[in-house]
Amino acid sequence: MTSERTAQAVEAAAAAGRALGLEVTEPTVLYDVFSVVVHLKPSPVVARVPVVLPGALRDAAKAGARQQRELEVAQWVFEQGELVVRPSPLVPLRSVQRDGLSMSFWEYVEHDKSTEPDYVQGLVRAAELHKLLESYPGELPWFAPVTTVVPEGLEQLGPDTPLLTTADVDRVRREWDAVAPVLTTREGWERAFPGSHVQPLHGDAPYYNIIPTADGVLWSDFEDVNLGPLEWDLASVGPEFSKVYNDAAAELGRPQLDQKAVAAMDLARAFQLIICLPLLPQMPAGMAETLEPFVANWREMPFANDVV
Repeated sequence: MTSERTAQAVEAAAAAGRALGLEVTEPTVLYDVFSVVVHLKPSPVVARVPVVLPGALRDAAKAGARQQRELEVAQWVFEQGELVVRPSPLVPLRSVQRDGLSMSFWEYVEHDKSTEPDYVQGLVRAAELHKLLESYPGELPWFAPVTTVVPEGLEQLGPDTPLLTTADVDRVRREWDAVAPVLTTREGWERAFPGSHVQPLHGDAPYYNIIPTADGVLWSDFEDVNLGPLEWDLASVGPEFSKVYNDAAAELGRPQLDQKAVAAMDLARAFQLIICLPLLPQMPAGMAETLEPFVANWREMPFANDVV
């Protein structure tokens, strides 16, 4: 299954690249989990093709709209002079649909494998990124990594869902029903958490999505860019690392994390991970072991993490 899926993504990416005028003779897979990431050698271009997606994003048009937001935000960040993996300047700034798949094209960067990513420093830089994103002029959807996929994803859970019991499925659905009025609209969120700061966000743990290169550490993967609570970008980091972020934000005169809102975002992250569990058969071997500790941590939370 995985090899067939990967081969389809590589073939589609190479064909789309050639149609855009790129020389592609040796497409090479760099990464293959939720997306197949392909270096379109010898062109200095990388295609990212999402292949393991929750139901709400399987439609190529919806996936393309999500990628288009990412491309536009990453290009804007680059134009502000920030170190970021930028969209490839060799092709138009748009997502591309090919053979039922949607993809985006990025400039190839050489990873500095002599340097391990410094995630603590990434937390400091996340405060800097948030300060920059505050002024992003484009429109972004409200809390898209959760609101666009969780309701439908919860309906796909069942007695055969890997890592979950029937009681787990019942609990997570009841939790969502309890907190949905708080999470699904900005108005509901701000009523419940007036101390939380809402702004444009990276959307997917920015302190983790960093790439060391010879020219510096680059931001990457703005796929889940959205308008949401500041605390979402720091979901599940824990008190020690929250303090690292808060100290850096204070130096910049930026808002601090609201600890009650942090609990809500930890729960929201659990929802996001749980709805991916039916997709485990499509993922590479070993992903169940990777996700199991997150499920165990969710079970240990109080109901709805005391959000309501």
